[in-house]
Amino acid sequence: MNVTHPLSPEARRLHHHLTEPGAGHPHPWPDTSLLTATDLGHLLPLAYRTTGAGGPALSMRFAVEDAVRERQPEFTSASCLALYDALVEGLERRGWADVCLAAGALLRCPGGVPEAELAGPARVLTEFMVAHARFEEPYALLAVAGVAGVDGMGQPMDEPRESLAVAERDVVLGLDPAGRALVAEVGPRSFGSPPELPGVWDRLAALTPYADFARSALEAAEARLAAIHARELPYRADKAFSAAEVAALGRAARLALHCDAPWLPALLDSLLARVAVAPTAAKTLPSQALLFEIGRAVVRFPTPEAITALRAARAATRHAGVVKQLDRLIKKAEPGLADRVEVAFRMPDLGFGAGGRLEMALGEYTAVLAPGPGGEFELGWRQGGKPLKSVPAAVRREHPDEVKRLRELVKQVRRQVTTLCRALEAGFAGEMSWPYETWRDRIAGHPIAGTVAARLIWEAETAPGEWRTPAPGAEAASGEGRTLPSSSSRGAGRVRLWHPARASAEEVARLREAVTEGRVRQPFKQAFREVYPLTPAEEESAVYSNRFAGHIVDYRRLYAMFRARNWESRMLGPWDGGDTDAATRVLAEGRWRVSFHHDYLYDEPGEYATTDQVRFHRRDDDDGGWLESPLAEVPPLVFSEAMRDVDLFVAVTSIAADPGWADRGHDRHLAYWRDTSAGPLQPSGEVRRDALARILPRTAIGGRCTLTDRFLVVRGELRTYRIHVGSGNVLMDPGDVYLCIVPDRRRDERLFLPFEEDDRLALILSKAFLLARDTEITDEGILAQINGGA
Repeated sequence: MNVTHPLSPEARRLHHHLTEPGAGHPHPWPDTSLLTATDLGHLLPLAYRTTGAGGPALSMRFAVEDAVRERQPEFTSASCLALYDALVEGLERRGWADVCLAAGALLRCPGGVPEAELAGPARVLTEFMVAHARFEEPYALLAVAGVAGVDGMGQPMDEPRESLAVAERDVVLGLDPAGRALVAEVGPRSFGSPPELPGVWDRLAALTPYADFARSALEAAEARLAAIHARELPYRADKAFSAAEVAALGRAARLALHCDAPWLPALLDSLLARVAVAPTAAKTLPSQALLFEIGRAVVRFPTPEAITALRAARAATRHAGVVKQLDRLIKKAEPGLADRVEVAFRMPDLGFGAGGRLEMALGEYTAVLAPGPGGEFELGWRQGGKPLKSVPAAVRREHPDEVKRLRELVKQVRRQVTTLCRALEAGFAGEMSWPYETWRDRIAGHPIAGTVAARLIWEAETAPGEWRTPAPGAEAASGEGRTLPSSSSRGAGRVRLWHPARASAEEVARLREAVTEGRVRQPFKQAFREVYPLTPAEEESAVYSNRFAGHIVDYRRLYAMFRARNWESRMLGPWDGGDTDAATRVLAEGRWRVSFHHDYLYDEPGEYATTDQVRFHRRDDDDGGWLESPLAEVPPLVFSEAMRDVDLFVAVTSIAADPGWADRGHDRHLAYWRDTSAGPLQPSGEVRRDALARILPRTAIGGRCTLTDRFLVVRGELRTYRIHVGSGNVLMDPGDVYLCIVPDRRRDERLFLPFEEDDRLALILSKAFLLARDTEITDEGILAQINGGA
């Protein structure tokens, strides 16, 4: 077998089928998850050499290549040399070589790279790629050229000498082969490359010449944009930077963001403000490409300051398409702060004082910025001690600039609060916690963040592994809803957000009542958060859940929700390969991945899909790959938060939630619509039922309402109505006659809801208020249905 390390049994089987053309089909089929990182390094050269139209060998090749793309191979000196030799042997047959694999091997050879032995094949690879003008991965080629000792060979850059891309290449040329390979690792890479090497950004930051280039390049980009806005350089839409410069600046921005460079926030503020808007009144930009590239860098390594700069650019740009794209990038970046606890909660106070209050005197009037009843910051006006309904005319006339600045300040603080809330909520799955002093100073004691913290429930670590939640007494049920660890918690090790999955049923009920009684509108669903424990059926199926399988959903809405909730998914449709996909989301600081399988439905008019299994994978600590995990081994909060998303997807996009579907849909799915629209409640429906049980007695219609296991029963004067707490659909007694009510999307702000994000709760309540007073209904369509079935 000519290997210098022991292979695992699975690797020996794959080796046999890759090297023995006459070998039959393996039984059972090899399981690549059992391969070690060194196994992959040994097998990859063999796979690269494998040719043919089919058969077991070709299947084994694809299996190995797929595993390499998902995990980190590790090379010995012998397997590294074997890879270079295999790349050389395949040159004439393939017409190219995957130099990214060659460069990557230099970084994945812990025993040391045999550069003297690699020099020969490296020279052949370099000369061939240059002769055939194959420069798709230029820095990988430069790394291989460095091994070969032919530094002068590389991509001819069609760039002026002052180009930032030329400056980057000059820096890279000054690095050794391993340093060049590090830059290649974060640059354009081939389809067959393994995942980005863990720790690569730390290693790149340690290369002083490249770290210095990152700062100088970003400063030069900002200076060029300043010159364009000063009309010292001509303005041409989207031409301020070449494609090669944009790529170089993207790497520079990622490195600076990864290092949380102290000089970066002020530079990004200026750079993004200038790249987002033309120096003229045009709707174009100096460079959309650079704006989006920096946006993607912020998604990868978010900081509060960088997100704020993106939001400012979003507000400044005049291009509607750019606004939409920036909205998507910002929404992806904000939850990512949960994975960067050390930077996540740096927030400027913007001049606000205790309680999130800022006052500014303008003549005889005072502007007051403070949280309103629902917690959202608002701008109000007072004259003496008397509140005013609008901006005084004298202030508009005499202080227009100050009014404009105050309105912008309201928008800015609202954006900060949105970012904070998304980061906090995203930290649930990773069980984010903070040292007490950090939490006190950056969150609870911060004038803006503290207004959010006061509406959430926290618990303090009183001893290792022991957590205490404040009792809902004077603190917890006050008007501010302060369920915060008090000064007596100074000895606490850490502080974290309370989650109902970690609490007893009695504690959950107690805190839900405290939030409702105190009329605390939480910034996101916490006290009433859904919990998804493992079911007996899931324990039996072991590695997959069918809890949300078999639903028929509106596919376009489902795909839109994937994007809105930061799930990665491929668009399905009536084309080759468009029949099935698994949407994925990475959780808990990258340690876990959930996949939600779904299939395109061809036999239904319109665009629909059917739902299937949910599976979980954990990150392999050894090679960074994903290993399928039994559901019983998934941390409870990871499982619960992932299943909460899937429940949301199904609840919102199922045809059962569409009150008009029965009149449009295909007969073969009518039974599904009827059964599901009035079927047993999922956890989201159970939480909604609990919320209704606490809210309704405090309303004017409470005496006309009764809750059953799945329905809110409303007694009107004309009929009795049953509103399904899951779908919101209405049945009328007697006879379970369906009542179609087109939902009114306007929310009655006078009605207290303990959380914001459940539109269906507001919809059910609005239907209940309408039907409880059915003699006052004026809509002819609704009346015809009520009276027609009487």
